[in-house]
Amino acid sequence: MATMEEIQKAVEMGDMDKVNDLLDSYLLSGDPDEQFGLSEWLGEIGFVEEAIKVLEHLEFLFPEESQLKIDRANLLIEADREDEALNLLMEVPKDDEYYPQALVTLADLFQLQGLLEAAENRLNEAIGLLPDEPLLMQAKAELLLDSGRYLESAKIYQDLKRDGVEIEGVNLSERLAEVYSAGAAYEEALPYYEEALEDQIKPDVLFGAAVAAFQTRQYDRAVKRLDELTVLDPDYFSAYLLKAQSLNMAEDYKAAYEAIKEGIRRDEFDKELYLFAGKLAMKLGDTEEGVENLRQAVALDPEYMEAIYTLVSYFHTEERADDVLELAEAVVASGDDWAGLYPMIAEAYERTEQYEKAASYFELAYPAFRDDTDFLAKYMRFLIEEGKRERALELLKELQVLEPENQEWHDLQHTLE
Repeated sequence: MATMEEIQKAVEMGDMDKVNDLLDSYLLSGDPDEQFGLSEWLGEIGFVEEAIKVLEHLEFLFPEESQLKIDRANLLIEADREDEALNLLMEVPKDDEYYPQALVTLADLFQLQGLLEAAENRLNEAIGLLPDEPLLMQAKAELLLDSGRYLESAKIYQDLKRDGVEIEGVNLSERLAEVYSAGAAYEEALPYYEEALEDQIKPDVLFGAAVAAFQTRQYDRAVKRLDELTVLDPDYFSAYLLKAQSLNMAEDYKAAYEAIKEGIRRDEFDKELYLFAGKLAMKLGDTEEGVENLRQAVALDPEYMEAIYTLVSYFHTEERADDVLELAEAVVASGDDWAGLYPMIAEAYERTEQYEKAASYFELAYPAFRDDTDFLAKYMRFLIEEGKRERALELLKELQVLEPENQEWHDLQHTLE
């Protein structure tokens, strides 16, 4: 007869053929209580199908045990066998003591499928059966959070906190902070973050508190929490960008740049750090270092629109047409929609006297920029220079609609006509 220890050893060796052979033997003669423990262990270490097999055997032995159905349904959900899980859960009778638990599992399944109203109905039914069970109220609060009903979720957590309810593994202050933050109610979130930190200092809670402080323009407070965070966990990479952003908003640009450089030293593959470093360097007047940081961001992600647009805009402002074209032509060739770059590409071609290409990009830009008077004026003047007066007149009439009080457009109309 196979033993549980032999199965565990085979699992640890990764010999799946032996695992299944031993499992078949063990299920024929093993103790049911031990078999149930084996199913739990297999499920915990990711051997879901094997755990399901054990529970199927136990259900055959004890067909009236609804707990076995619920446990197997949870594993079936994990194995993406949701229809089987649904059928199992529907077999649990309403007068069964485990029926509320089946309702909770059904709610989890419906929530996973995006059927939030159906999930809420099952939870409400379970709460009606067990109105004093805090775990059910917490489950509903999390469902409401997932549904975007932040105030209703917060109300449940506030009631639980007011009543002094304790839920194992759950810090109610922390949950309230996160619910309010999810709903962008950062003022309300901050005091709950502080309460949670008084109970236990955790990296994610420190970061959440810093985000809430940043969003409420308390930049010094955000920096303080982020400094605590990076001491606790120097590799919490998101902290460096937020610290730099906080210092930037506080107009301490040098300190912001030092913070972002420290972030890059910690994580040299984060394109967002290089983008912000590029913007800060330019703000500090070190344009070449700014360009180098922006180029590094683009090197990490050749289709990083914000970095590309920032870099192209700088080259465009500095009238570095060749640099504009070198960068922009490469990304436009990728085939994606880069309409935001088209006006600058058009002007770069015009500056380098490649007029046919300039005309092509002006026209490509037109649908997205037809309400932009600066673009229309530049395009119109280009057309006049190229002798395309009929098309120039069309754009001029659009300018007159957008700026009816601008006498220049009326004077120019007489000239063109």
